[in-house]
Amino acid sequence: MSLARETDYGTPARQSEQLVSLTIDGLEVSVPAGTSVMRAAQELGNAIPKLCATDSLEPFGSCRLCLVEIEGRRGYPASCTTLVEPGMRVRTQSSKLAELRRGVMELYISDHPLDCLTCGANGNCELQDMAGVVGLREVRYGMEGANHFDSASAMCKDESNPYFTYDPSKCIVCNRCVRACEETQGTFALTISGRGFESRVSPGESQPFMESECVSCGACVQACPTATLMEKTVIEKGQAEKSVITTCAYCGVGCSFKAEVKGNEVVRMVPHKDGGANHGHSCVKGRFAWGYATHADRITSPMIRASIDEPWREVSWEEALSHAASELRRIQAKHGRGAIGGITSSRCTNEETYLVQKLVRAVFGNNNVDTCARVCHSPTGYGLKQTLGESAGTQTFDSVMAADVIMVIGANPTEGHPVFGSQLKRRIREGARLIVVDPRSIELVKTPHVAADHHLKLMPGTNVAIVNALAHVIVTEGLVDEAFVRERCELPSFEMWRTFVAQPENSPEATEAVTGVPAETVRQAARLYATGGNAAIYYGLGVTEHSQGSTTVMGIANLAMATGNVGRMGVGVNPLRGQNNVQGSCDMGSFPHELPGYRHVSDSTVRQQFEAAWGVTLDAEPGLRIPNMFEAALDGSYRGMYIEGEDIVQSDPNTQHVEAALRAMECVIVQDLFLNETAKFAHIFLPGSSFLEKDGTFTNAERRISRVRKVMPPLAGYADWEVTQALANALGYPMQYRDPSEIMDEIARLTPTFHGVSYARLEELGSIQWPCNEAAPQGTPIMHIDAFVRGKGRFMPTQYVPTEERVNARYPLILTTGRILSQYNVGAQTRRTANSMWHGEDRLEIHPHDAEERGITEGDWVGIASRAGETVLRATITERMQPGVVYTTFHFPESGANVITTDNSDWATNCPEYKVTAVQVLPVTQPAEWQQRHRSFTEAQLRFLPQRDSQGGKKHDKVQA
Repeated sequence: MSLARETDYGTPARQSEQLVSLTIDGLEVSVPAGTSVMRAAQELGNAIPKLCATDSLEPFGSCRLCLVEIEGRRGYPASCTTLVEPGMRVRTQSSKLAELRRGVMELYISDHPLDCLTCGANGNCELQDMAGVVGLREVRYGMEGANHFDSASAMCKDESNPYFTYDPSKCIVCNRCVRACEETQGTFALTISGRGFESRVSPGESQPFMESECVSCGACVQACPTATLMEKTVIEKGQAEKSVITTCAYCGVGCSFKAEVKGNEVVRMVPHKDGGANHGHSCVKGRFAWGYATHADRITSPMIRASIDEPWREVSWEEALSHAASELRRIQAKHGRGAIGGITSSRCTNEETYLVQKLVRAVFGNNNVDTCARVCHSPTGYGLKQTLGESAGTQTFDSVMAADVIMVIGANPTEGHPVFGSQLKRRIREGARLIVVDPRSIELVKTPHVAADHHLKLMPGTNVAIVNALAHVIVTEGLVDEAFVRERCELPSFEMWRTFVAQPENSPEATEAVTGVPAETVRQAARLYATGGNAAIYYGLGVTEHSQGSTTVMGIANLAMATGNVGRMGVGVNPLRGQNNVQGSCDMGSFPHELPGYRHVSDSTVRQQFEAAWGVTLDAEPGLRIPNMFEAALDGSYRGMYIEGEDIVQSDPNTQHVEAALRAMECVIVQDLFLNETAKFAHIFLPGSSFLEKDGTFTNAERRISRVRKVMPPLAGYADWEVTQALANALGYPMQYRDPSEIMDEIARLTPTFHGVSYARLEELGSIQWPCNEAAPQGTPIMHIDAFVRGKGRFMPTQYVPTEERVNARYPLILTTGRILSQYNVGAQTRRTANSMWHGEDRLEIHPHDAEERGITEGDWVGIASRAGETVLRATITERMQPGVVYTTFHFPESGANVITTDNSDWATNCPEYKVTAVQVLPVTQPAEWQQRHRSFTEAQLRFLPQRDSQGGKKHDKVQA
């Protein structure tokens, strides 16, 4: 099998549990009813020649290469579209079949450029392979006369997409790309236009790929059996020599990829069909946007400076780490043990995150450790722990394919979690009903092939009110699953909750004035969720990033328990985690009050286990959360910070406040790939490593632990875990791990939900969903099947409390924020790739009415002012917004999105209220200073970088890790 094309047999089948026995080439085989003859033959190891069939697409039967003979049946049916029958006798090889297949292949080759030696697909071309398989040795048809590759349409090569090229002269019109776009991705962007020799693949209305609805997921490129659709990196660099299975470092879906490598250079990333989260699919980021790993902006030498107003000075690893250790110890000697702390990264591996929190607890001697999950999904951990007993989602992604009703609250899966979004859309096309709860008309609300049954277009900040209104209908209309509640839940808490939500003030009619959602729409949505069969809730940051984020999470859990939608396929409470390892960073003990496995630091029994393993005495008092760190820095009691892989200046709210806190510190250590916004305030910069340069594991949004494998050596010499280990050693605490597998072994020994996890087990199973232990040695795809983790499910009261962030005459609009498909988080990675061709700046979306009222036209510069600050963006006028609400993304530092967000936060977890900021928006003349700001931080800070010689800098001795 070739490195890239995992299309080695058959087609998907509508199978059942009933087995059918038949004979193929004299051998008996039993397969499920609904299996194709081609797939049945593959079970015996008989690979029938094919071109249009793959193992990921529905049968098509156009290439006529997979013909077989069936006893008692006339003609030569296509094996990919012929289903098995009891007693069927099939022959896949005969002289007549060989003659027919050679004839078919001869026709294909006669209409195809014979430039194999110079073709980008040479050595990895299915057409080339099949010509050899069928024994084609000559082509009797000449090149004169009409043909496909000399037609006018075939001369129009499309190079518009930055990542792949379309060469119609090499197309065999197998339709695999069109079918992949429809079935796998669900965008329906491609079609075959023209007839005969004029047939060609057409994106949109015969547009170039970049002007069409194509989302560049790469499914068409993956499906193409020739060089018609081909990655430009392969054309440029040639075919790979080997492949390494690893896990994507973008969103919380956690897609598995085969990194195809030539030497130490990545040639392409190919989605792995055995990936438990993605099943061979991908998005534009994971598939193509990996060039940042070798971008010229990468910092590969440690740097130090005495003041943030001085230029950086390159130093050796030994000097940098010795200086960092000296400064941290100096600060503690002067200001006390609690004067320093650390922030772990949701982009780093579990093993690296574990070491950072261990460094803080065992070496710094305090619990001043936090993570970016504080500012995104900390309410998920709190809310689900209180109700269900475990701080994680309940299902596997595949569970959505068994859902009858899907409720999406405050999430935009097609933009933020696109591979899962494609799966969700596929289930909706199959007949599942959809409820969208979102202030904005996201793609799922209505597209040509998917539409929501109900869109609850609420005002930002009213999530709790809408959840209570849904619950009110379920309770007052007798839609509660009483048997489930009696068996599985705490009855006193349920009765208290039932009484609460049944109150008139929680009715859809009473809440309509608050939420803006018509009462009848809420009632219909509630009835559908409660009575439509298996009902699943998927939610995102539009739920958690509110002053009542934890309350909403508990309200969602209440809905699921009250309707019995927990503990089986097709149901559940499913948080869509933002970054690749948000779940893992929480699992590893990154919060100041919890040790790994979500166990409180005050629990003496748990603490003693870690003390025995780490050889130190641990602090029993919770440490500082990120917001508390900032406050303590400003009052002078917190003076030093180690930040691994986070850009808190760009990602945290109220940017001026964050900057002031960092300016007040004596030693800020930043460990990252690039000089980010936070590095402006750093005194020590330690180069980080990308996911391609390390071994370890990530844990995705469905609790799936997957291996990350080193594809190339770290450009700076060390993986992130080695840097943290070296810093601990410099501070006098011995860490002597030889490999990340040893770190995972320690995690497994100390964390009950990870007891059964090891690299050996991951190699065996591919991936594991925790809990994985003696009770669940294969992992746990579905949580809470027979009982909740906490025993009985607990209903929690969810009183709606309006946010303190109110609109008024000065700030009459509500700003909410979100993500876009082509960019990722603070954009440090994706902005350094061609993805910026799709989205090169953050824009402010505004409703036509609000724009007209202010004299704003499309593309105008507008000033956005809030109680916290102001910034300037270009305007996009769109009816996706509702009047009174504006929206922007936060991927570009120069946009200053978090300059205007306030420091309001969730009552339980301090998760910032990014989704509700009162603002005014007015047209402005483009300020001259904006032109200065509108460039990358690296460019703006060139004068602060050390001078490099012609070889790119001095080589330094590496310190022992």
